[in-house]
Formats: sequence, C-alpha cells, structure tokens
Amino acid sequence: MLEKYLVISDEVKEAIDKKKPVVALESTIISHGMPYPQNVETALSVEKIVRENGAVPATIAIIGGKLKAGLSRDEIEYLGKKGREIIKVSRRDIPYIVSKGLDGATTVASTMIIAALSGIKVFATGGIGGVHRGAQETFDISADLQELANTNVAVVCAGAKSILDLGLTLEYLETLGVPVVGYKTDELPAFYTRKSGFKVDYRLDTPKEIADMLKVKWELNLKGGVIIANPIPKEYEMDYEIINKAIEDAIAEAKEKGIKGKETTPFLLAKVKEITGGKSLESNIQLVFNNAKLSAQIAVNM
Repeated sequence: MLEKYLVISDEVKEAIDKKKPVVALESTIISHGMPYPQNVETALSVEKIVRENGAVPATIAIIGGKLKAGLSRDEIEYLGKKGREIIKVSRRDIPYIVSKGLDGATTVASTMIIAALSGIKVFATGGIGGVHRGAQETFDISADLQELANTNVAVVCAGAKSILDLGLTLEYLETLGVPVVGYKTDELPAFYTRKSGFKVDYRLDTPKEIADMLKVKWELNLKGGVIIANPIPKEYEMDYEIINKAIEDAIAEAKEKGIKGKETTPFLLAKVKEITGGKSLESNIQLVFNNAKLSAQIAVNM
C-alpha cells in the first residue's frame, strides 16, 4: 500500500537495502528558507557535505502528490524556483496535499515522517520548531515536538530557533520524554548563537557515543526521536545581544501586523535577516552545513 504514495530514489533505496548510512534532509529550507538561487546552491552543498562524510543524502519533499525520499537536481531546482508557491507541509497537511496531487516542502515533522517510512534514522536540519513566545495565551506550539515524541528519527539541529521560548520548549520536550543531547556542549545552542542560558539533558562528545545512545533507545523500544543539539561554529556565531534585540523587534512587529500560525516563523526569520543586514542568513547556511557533517558521521557510526 505504501508504494502507492512513497517514492525512494534508486541511490537512497540501494543504500537502505545494503544498510549503508543515509541522512534525511528537509525541503522547507529550499522553498521557504532562503531566496533563489542561494536556496538551491545551499541544498546541493548540504548533499555534497553528507557525501564527503561517508553517507548518502536523501532530500525529502512531496512532488505531484508523491512522498519523495531522495530528490534529483532538477527537483531541487524546481522547489527552489517555485519558492513560497510551494505549500509548507507538516503532519496535518500530508493527506490533503497527497490526495490533491500537489507539491509540498517538508518541515521537521513531515520530513521525520517520510524518513521513518523510508527506513532512515538520522535527519539534519537547521533548527527545530518549538513553543512560541506567548504560547500561554496563543497555544502556538510546533507540531515538530509531538513528532519527536512519536517518530524514531534522530534530529541534528543547532538547537531550537531563537525566536521561540526556549525554556518552555525544553519543558515540553521533557514532558514528551524526548532527550536533548548536546554535542560537545552542556548548553542548548540557540540557532544563531552557541549560548542560550539553558542546559541540555546530556552531553556527548563523539558521533559514536551518539550512535550508541540511539541504538539503545530504539532497541529498548522507547518510541520517539532524539534531539542532537550541535552549536553553530564559533566563527559564524552572531552576537547574543544583537540577535536577541533583532528577535524582540521582529516579534513586536509580527504582533502589530497580526501575523499568526505557520506564517510566524518565515516572517520572523526574514525580519531578523533584514535587521541584521543579511548576516543571519550566512549564519543559517553555515549551521546547516555543520549539522549535515555531524549527521553523516552519526549515520556512519550506526
């Protein structure tokens, strides 16, 4: 039944069948994360980094109503050129997009789902979604967190996006039983910065230790993912005060304009880019490269 909906590229299928390391990559970053042609260049560079570190990249998206694991260069180009015309897809959107034969750019949650259906255990992204600031009133909580509680995929990220309420995000993850592991760090990175003021649950210093922990978790049938928080490289980190001021200004403007729901994150990230004179985009690209490298190393050790 699944074959009706899921298309795995020949290269990815062969790697999975032969138990070779594979790393899942999302597509929201291509169509919603940055402008063309930078988005396509970044996506292809991320795939190249995964290969250089010994794994096979599987960029994931929905094209013409098919769940795809492993995109061709033309498909990546297509998503990049179409940009925001492509629908941003989370768990709730998949049945509609597939039944209508539409295109979808996958978020963390939907990429995890398609990766798990394909048999891929490690996924590299920029930052996860989480509990939004002011969620006590709005109940704005990303579906990524519930997905992490239910789907057996490890997510390598630069922490949670700093536009979120990081303290509440960690509390929510604890409730869901999702471990937050710091790679060579005791502190949760906050996307653009290496510090957040919040501690991770555990620190592990090698890809092998991370692979060992994942193996134990899933062999014990403890359902759900793990967050591997990998700080942005020092040389690309943004100033903590400057980035927080930019985020606060962006949040105030979003509130003023009545921007809500899934439009919030793209608006805030675009605003922060504008306020920081484009520096945040360069940081974003570098942290994704860094996560792709670590993901491949974990997949190799698994």
